[in-house]
Amino acid sequence: MTTDNKALVPVWTLATEAVTMADVLGDEGMTRARLAELRTVLAMLADSPIVTLEAHPLSKKSNRNGGIVLHAASPLAKQLSNLVTETAKSAPPTLNVAATGEVLYRMVVPAKVAAQVGKGLVNPMASKAVAGGVYSALRDSTGVVANATFVPVAGKAAVAGAATGSAATAGVAVASAGALTVAAPLVLMAIAVSASAYADHQRQKAIERITDLLEQLHDDNLDSERNELEACPDAIDKATSILLDQGRIGLSLGLDSSSHAISTAIAATRRRLKKWQAGLDSLPDGPVEVGALTKSFPGIDEEGGAFRAHLEIARLAIALKRRVLVLQAVEHAQQDTNNPFKSFIGSLRDDERGIDELESGISSVLLRLSTLELKRDGGFRIPAFTSGEVDHLLKAAYLLRALGDGINGGFQQADVAIEIERSGDGSLVVFPALAA
Repeated sequence: MTTDNKALVPVWTLATEAVTMADVLGDEGMTRARLAELRTVLAMLADSPIVTLEAHPLSKKSNRNGGIVLHAASPLAKQLSNLVTETAKSAPPTLNVAATGEVLYRMVVPAKVAAQVGKGLVNPMASKAVAGGVYSALRDSTGVVANATFVPVAGKAAVAGAATGSAATAGVAVASAGALTVAAPLVLMAIAVSASAYADHQRQKAIERITDLLEQLHDDNLDSERNELEACPDAIDKATSILLDQGRIGLSLGLDSSSHAISTAIAATRRRLKKWQAGLDSLPDGPVEVGALTKSFPGIDEEGGAFRAHLEIARLAIALKRRVLVLQAVEHAQQDTNNPFKSFIGSLRDDERGIDELESGISSVLLRLSTLELKRDGGFRIPAFTSGEVDHLLKAAYLLRALGDGINGGFQQADVAIEIERSGDGSLVVFPALAA
């Protein structure tokens, strides 16, 4: 994915506000482990969010899906180019940071900042290969991860530039020694696009599962719910493109009707969640009969039951709602020219609290279901179990255990990496956040 393991990799330290602190990075090269340690120190000592940005030359494009494409004239692309251009003169002579070509930018957001942005938006993507594992950024470039030398850039130069402004401002300000590069709009836009990509990735997974389930159920009401939600991404995608290009969202996009459909689905999910919680509370202590469980959770003992369809529709609605929240937060931040990043975080925190609680409630229900013990209907009786009863009971038990898989509540918030691929023509692809 990148060049050989002896490459020198430039790394910028970016702040969202003007802060002055000890020059912990220095001028010498460092290992990835050392960079991670220093990043932790910076996150702890600084009052404002601080991220690092690396630039790796690409030998070939990745085969990852789920990224959002931005053209060369987009604000994020301009900000990256401006950062490189303005800081080139302060780079060590061994680096050519202003070189054109294909580049993998890797912005690492400390866990402290990722938690502020939102647990449902900047999360490590769970790995299917290893239980409890997460994908690692740059996983196809072992040499660079292990042995590349990271060289600080822009630590001791004074460059004119706007430190604040709307998200459209390609503002970069590099102050004297001990101060960090101020690039609030760049950090804001990178996190916003990656968060939107992550939410859309969740949406696509939910749609795939819903389609499979509804083909088995033949439920017209659920089909209608799915169709209304699937009609929403078109307006959301258009609004995302317009906002990322600093445009104004008009009524002609249909975002209002899409937002209404999503809110309706969220309300239905909250109602179903209350029923699920009440159903769990009504179950007796100890082993539970399958029949008693299916009264509150129809089809839970089947791979294509109604409960699982309701669950996937809830996940789809939540994913779409998170994309809308990102749009609202970006729009709000663009109106605050003094500190767009703080405005973005504040808006997200206020709006996503209810969605976080809803998602947490669903996860709690799934966890409780996954730990239930089952017994056959009627308890112990003569004659003994038939082979059909045994198969059904085992299948139901396995399906219950599987409900606990993939619950994100067990992940401890970690540093996350936002990968941005830049093509030779200046266009970008921003991917969902990965574990750093």
